[in-house]
Parts: sequence; C-alpha cells; structure tokens
Amino acid sequence: MTCGITATEKDGDIYYYVKWSALSKVDRYEIIKKVPALAGIFEIYWMDENNHLRLFVVGKTDYGGLRSELRRITDPDLCRGDDKAKAILEEKEIWYRYAPTNSSNIMADVNWFFMQNYFPENTSVRHSGRYKNIFIKESAPDELLWIP
Repeated sequence: MTCGITATEKDGDIYYYVKWSALSKVDRYEIIKKVPALAGIFEIYWMDENNHLRLFVVGKTDYGGLRSELRRITDPDLCRGDDKAKAILEEKEIWYRYAPTNSSNIMADVNWFFMQNYFPENTSVRHSGRYKNIFIKESAPDELLWIP
C-alpha cells in the first residue's frame, strides 16, 4: 500500500493506521497528474517566512475525490468569502498530503480525530459514532514538522 488508511477493531475501540502520501508542493498540473480521483482525507499547509510549515486545512472528500478537492481548495481564484485564506494561497508556498479511503465512516472518524487535536474549538465535525475510542497512528515518507 503506497498510501491509505487501514483499521483494526478491538474491544469496541478502533485503531486506524494512516499512511500519508509524500508531502508535495501545490502545482495544479501535478495535482491533476498525480493525485487520485478517490475519496479520502487530506492536509494542506503553508510555508511561513521562517521556512516552517503551518497547518492550513484538514479535511475529507467524497464527491469528486481528492484530485478535484485539492485543486479547488488550493486555487486562490476559487477561494470565496475568506480574504485571509485567499491572501495565504496567493502569497505563500502551499503544500499538501493525502490518504485515500473508500469508507465514509473511516473518513468521519479520522477527520474528527485530527480536528479534535488540531482545532478543538471546532465542534462541527462528527465521528461515525461506531466506537468507544478512536486511536490513530500515522506514517509518511517524509518527516513532517509543522507549527499549529
């Protein structure tokens, strides 16, 4: 498996293993060529003036798949209503990574876990409700250090 999400259930808990794609600099043509048109989760970062990655967006996508969603979210011309986000997309170097999965329940659980850890003030994201506890272990081909 090059990248994706696997799961092991034990005693009412779920243990997800998220294997991320390589971290890539946003280039619309590279996204079109390399990112699969599959459902999955993704993270988008921007590079600050000290060459530190800063988390910009964590999300999931069903309809249209990772390819179209990453293209849409990283294009400043398609950014509507958020001037700060548009300025970041226009002025900063943007990076992304993803992990495909065909399960909406897995996406809900994994996305909820990341949102709870990265943006705990955002209570709008829900998990699937199938498990007592959700645990995640991650791996990626690159060592990623980022600043919240």
